[in-house]
Amino acid sequence: MCRFFFNCLPSSFCMPSMSEEVIYTDLKFQDSSKTENAQEFGKSGIKVYINFNMQMEKLDKLQSFKEELQSNLSLQLIQNMNSSVKIKNLSNMLQEMATKLCYQLYTKKIEHNCKPCPRKWLWHEDSCYLLRREYKTWKMSEKECQALNASLLKIKKKSVLDFINSHGMNYIWLGLSPTENPINNKYFDETIISSDWLINTTSDISDKMYCGYKYNDYLYYTSCVETRYYFVCEKLANPVKIENTLSD
Repeated sequence: MCRFFFNCLPSSFCMPSMSEEVIYTDLKFQDSSKTENAQEFGKSGIKVYINFNMQMEKLDKLQSFKEELQSNLSLQLIQNMNSSVKIKNLSNMLQEMATKLCYQLYTKKIEHNCKPCPRKWLWHEDSCYLLRREYKTWKMSEKECQALNASLLKIKKKSVLDFINSHGMNYIWLGLSPTENPINNKYFDETIISSDWLINTTSDISDKMYCGYKYNDYLYYTSCVETRYYFVCEKLANPVKIENTLSD
């Protein structure tokens, strides 16, 4: 509360002095300014609050939209994966059916278009075989097979041994590593799973080295340099082309 003091003269009205009027006016102006500032601050605060709420609402909407997109993307990925698995399974089934059909056609016509082996090669299970009835040393035989992107015959399964025997092939070089310490003749049932089938080729084969060959159902060793036998090249068969199974 502001109190004003007046100087009163006798028999006259009490009037505020000039300095008191100035003080009063200044106080009134200051109070008015504070009120206006408070109102302006209040308005600004309301605007900031409203803008903040609007931005938060937008942010919430964006977050919800992002989560919805992620959910839809996850569902789409799962559907695509399931579709890919189904397509792959169907493709494998068709490939298996085409291979079986091709093999039936191959038994009737060896050079059928669907055969997954080169011309003059024989198809058995998942491999192609080229039977060469030419007498050559082990090294010469190996080089010829390598030139055809193949290797010398490896008998790792009884079914392969039976297949070769069915064509009357004996005295044939095998894809075994040359050795200076040959083993005695062995029955093939004892050697089918042998690690010796993992051939280590060598550029230099001396006349003291021995190489393996097949005769009937037995494995024998003889000189790699001096002896000449038949040989068989083998390599993996190509996948059967489904469209070729439908052509003559």
